[in-house]
Amino acid sequence: MSQWDEGHTLAGWTGFAIATVGATGSGLGLCTGSALGLWGGLGVVLIGVLTTWALHLTGWGKPPGRRPVDEWGWRVRDLGARDGHPGCLGCRLAGRGRPAGVPARVSGDADRDGTGTGEAVTESAL
Repeated sequence: MSQWDEGHTLAGWTGFAIATVGATGSGLGLCTGSALGLWGGLGVVLIGVLTTWALHLTGWGKPPGRRPVDEWGWRVRDLGARDGHPGCLGCRLAGRGRPAGVPARVSGDADRDGTGTGEAVTESAL
């Protein structure tokens, strides 16, 4: 197994299963000319995406990048998910973490006259 085992998680497999059912429903709806089947299948795919995202945010997904061998199992819960994963789009969309390589902003950064306190700015202060 590669050290880059993205998708080998409970969140990934659950989302894949739900999206497969939705894609099958959409395909059948398209082949039979049923708009209800087509849009219903696309709705199920959307539910699969949201389910995967929710499971990822609760720790059943993994951050992108390399991980130690003991974290490769798909039943291993990620305890760091609450703070957000650096470089993870799903975490950023949920308001967690920061993009990779972006340092935390301090209050002095926004002051042009140099009178900032240099204390970290919390999300509620932004």
